[in-house]
Amino acid sequence: MSGTDRSQAAGLVPDSDPGLAAVSSAYQRFEPRAYLRNNYAPPRGDLSCPDGVGPWKLRCLAQTFATGEVSGRTLIDIGSGPTIYQLLSACAHFEDITMTDFLEVNRQELRLWLREEPGAFDWSVYSQHVCLIEGKGESWQEKECQLRARVKRILPIDVHRPQPLGAGGLAPLPADALVSAFCLEAVSPDLASFQRALDHITTLLRPGGHLLLIGALEESWYLAGEARLAVVPVREEEVREALVRSGYEVRDLRTYTMPAHLQTGVDDVKGIFFTWAQKKVGV
Repeated sequence: MSGTDRSQAAGLVPDSDPGLAAVSSAYQRFEPRAYLRNNYAPPRGDLSCPDGVGPWKLRCLAQTFATGEVSGRTLIDIGSGPTIYQLLSACAHFEDITMTDFLEVNRQELRLWLREEPGAFDWSVYSQHVCLIEGKGESWQEKECQLRARVKRILPIDVHRPQPLGAGGLAPLPADALVSAFCLEAVSPDLASFQRALDHITTLLRPGGHLLLIGALEESWYLAGEARLAVVPVREEEVREALVRSGYEVRDLRTYTMPAHLQTGVDDVKGIFFTWAQKKVGV
């Protein structure tokens, strides 16, 4: 998920910008299974240590949804990549969830899991952990069943286009909430592109709606099989400033420092940020 969560290849306009064209080209070599091994198998995928990056992200999400403030009917996951963990707490609060990614290989990986097909990645350890920290007495099988039932569609997305989902109207808009994990910084060649991508996805969100954004801090590259993918390094304050410029009130912003034993050579990530932001009315 970053260098820790990057499959989130969510989009690029190769015909209009050389920097975006280079990112788009690099992502054609993205290997979902290599990415999942690097970030969701041990050591990063070891959820038994409460100080690990996986438990930290899952706690941030569970605690935010537990406030009861982030709820509604529709939620869009921006740049899902091949991962589903980011929706395990969300699915109790939204009945219509749209997952998205720029890459067909990632959308296919999601379909494998949603259809419970042979060879799908096993997320049960994550589902079990979320059930444990939420403390509702729910089984992990019930949790996964609810998520599968509430994901209504998987769509292509390009966060670098003013209409990231295109003009087809396949998802109900505007959404009540957005989730995005390790996407924008991973597909933006510079901070200006990161800001524009944030502006674009904000158009998908209703005024007063909520954005939960997770991403890498001060990361410049990560590996996904043969692909070595560039990341725009962002700092905590740059994330906060970008959200304010896009018309959000920052409700919460937390950071995690990647410990030495989780610096495994698959990226140069220094830390992770989690932010809960609310779109201002009139924006």
